[in-house]
Amino acid sequence: MTEQNFLDFKSKLGSTTLVAVSKTKPNEAIEQLYAYGQRIFGENRVNEMIEKAQSLPKDIEWHFIGHLQSKKVKLLAPYVDMIHSIDSEKLLLEVNKQALKNEKVINVLLQFHIAKESTKYGLSIEECHETLSKHELSDLKGVNIVGVMGMATFTDDKIQVRSEFTHLKAIFDELRTSYFQGHDQFQEISMGMSGDYELAIDCGSTMVRIGSLLFGARN
Repeated sequence: MTEQNFLDFKSKLGSTTLVAVSKTKPNEAIEQLYAYGQRIFGENRVNEMIEKAQSLPKDIEWHFIGHLQSKKVKLLAPYVDMIHSIDSEKLLLEVNKQALKNEKVINVLLQFHIAKESTKYGLSIEECHETLSKHELSDLKGVNIVGVMGMATFTDDKIQVRSEFTHLKAIFDELRTSYFQGHDQFQEISMGMSGDYELAIDCGSTMVRIGSLLFGARN
């Protein structure tokens, strides 16, 4: 992708934050977008993200976007800026614990299961209510819950995808009213990828995760 093509693409996003999904891509591909001004990159494998974070510029903001096992949080914590995939109470508490050990605060998104595909991970709204009702936000000093994330069904049915994105926006609104009034940091809705980002933005996305449109097909 040329610099002008990249800048044209970013201008289409308006105020929506671009997470450049660099999983499986070599450092050289990341460095190219870095040279164009991109600073937020997303990875879905812990070891790959650590290797890249250690060797690439230190002002890159690393977002972990894949399913995360609790036992790997301690490896990830020193390097990650935001975790999009908090899909259980156990994981939330472990990220909080490891962030405190590293004397930092990690921004996190609560991932919800909005797709019809059973293979997708994510909380149900009932599980989320149970977790947030049990833990005072003021006690979770190592995490900053800044919003929600969801993945739509992989389908060409735009009506279904729109319905799922609208559902996530409704969950965000409900949580903001019920638990995050006065918490200005709770403002992110991470939804939309290369194939459906325009629809996601139309439904209220504040953050899109784009890979193939920027880097080409996955290796």
